[in-house]
Amino acid sequence: MADDEVTIESLPELLKNDTKVKVAGIDVDGILRGKLMAKKKFLSIANGGFGFCSVIFGWDMHDQTYFKELKISNKENGYRDILAVPDLTTFRRIPWEDDVPFFLVSFFDPDTKEPVSACPRGLLKTVVGRLEEKGLGAMAGAEYEFYQFRAPASSNVPTTERNSSSTATFLKENPVNALPPLTEGMFGYSLTRPVHNQDYYYGIFDTCEKFECGIEGWHTESGPGVFEAALEFGEIKQMADKAGLFKYVVKSLGSKFGITPCFMAKPREGLPGNSGHMHVSIVDKTGKNLFYRGSKDANAEYPDLAYLSDMGRHFLAGLLDGLADIMPMMAPTVNSYKRLVENYWAPVTVSWGLEHRAASIRLIAPPTSSPKATRFEVRVGGADANPFYVLAAILALGWRGIEKKMKIEVPPLGKGEDVGGESDKGLRLAKSLKEANARFMRKESVAREVFGDEFVEHFGWSREHEIKIWDEAVTDWEVKRYIETV
Repeated sequence: MADDEVTIESLPELLKNDTKVKVAGIDVDGILRGKLMAKKKFLSIANGGFGFCSVIFGWDMHDQTYFKELKISNKENGYRDILAVPDLTTFRRIPWEDDVPFFLVSFFDPDTKEPVSACPRGLLKTVVGRLEEKGLGAMAGAEYEFYQFRAPASSNVPTTERNSSSTATFLKENPVNALPPLTEGMFGYSLTRPVHNQDYYYGIFDTCEKFECGIEGWHTESGPGVFEAALEFGEIKQMADKAGLFKYVVKSLGSKFGITPCFMAKPREGLPGNSGHMHVSIVDKTGKNLFYRGSKDANAEYPDLAYLSDMGRHFLAGLLDGLADIMPMMAPTVNSYKRLVENYWAPVTVSWGLEHRAASIRLIAPPTSSPKATRFEVRVGGADANPFYVLAAILALGWRGIEKKMKIEVPPLGKGEDVGGESDKGLRLAKSLKEANARFMRKESVAREVFGDEFVEHFGWSREHEIKIWDEAVTDWEVKRYIETV
């Protein structure tokens, strides 16, 4: 994201002192998949794109091919190449790798030249395009919580290479709970805890600024070795890029400090999980926030809606109507649902409320916020979710509500009312990935309406793969509980 627009014509001058370029795209799990290429090669493909093995959409996060062959990449098509096209607007330099130039790519079908259905950047761009056709845009912000563990020393690994790989080696021979946290104790918003790892803590903040995924707020969160980052808000597609690149920064710097950052939704039993809250609003061409009503509506159906525009109300109605149907996009792993349980600061129902931090959807609006900051904070997603899918889902559901002029069918949660309590009239969200995915993939799913069958079939079967692996797993808990008692 250079200050000046990057064009095909300006690339040779921009890269004149470089010999190599790094490129990366995003897979369904939100993982960056890329390569380093010679500058000469990059310049030759910058305009038309290059072949990238489609298997990144045919295997899971551990490079195991899906048990069911899917349309994008399979044995029958030879795991053929798809077209990867660099997005020149994403140019930045990687500060921790000697400022090597970096570009994100999007993936296209080589025959139709249409976005690959499961390409996260392509999916979000398609949804945003529906608004842009009406002269509108969307703004977004992201917040991530994540645990951090010290990569234990190993006699087989040099001390200079105490990184996430050494953590994986440690876990082959030791129980998960033996992995030491970065710091002990519950110290949310502590000013002293970051001093314990000062170079790492400030290093992340400063590096994110240089890598153009800047942090707006950065603090410790309640939990051993837990940090939370609120990223600088911006245009929704750029926000998704920044969210994905933020994880790249944290994991890269963590390796250099012998630290393993952990974005899984629930790393520790009995402690709060890692959230990935997303904030969204709609704006016009001038940047005016269209969720703000302009003046108080004394006759609003609920007092919470007094300052929310009709567009904002329809958007909220769309979110509430479709939320249960897109849960695998918000909570994509088996572990995600260990976070979404009662009494751990996580939402468990289709619920909303003005400034309600226990509800699935927190309305942020006057009188407690400024008019220009009116927005929805969707609190269901965890830090493990793909930010492109989460933002695409929020925007697609909300836009559906606007187009259909949907009405809010669920009353707000009152202050002091518990999510899942007697006064909560919202539908209970899925308790497992299996339950969530069955709803996501069913014929009448809202997900099929807003994203199409091809995406739902691909992503849904990728989740079925995850479910199958889990169903076949034998856990430590099971062995400890039953080994001698049954």
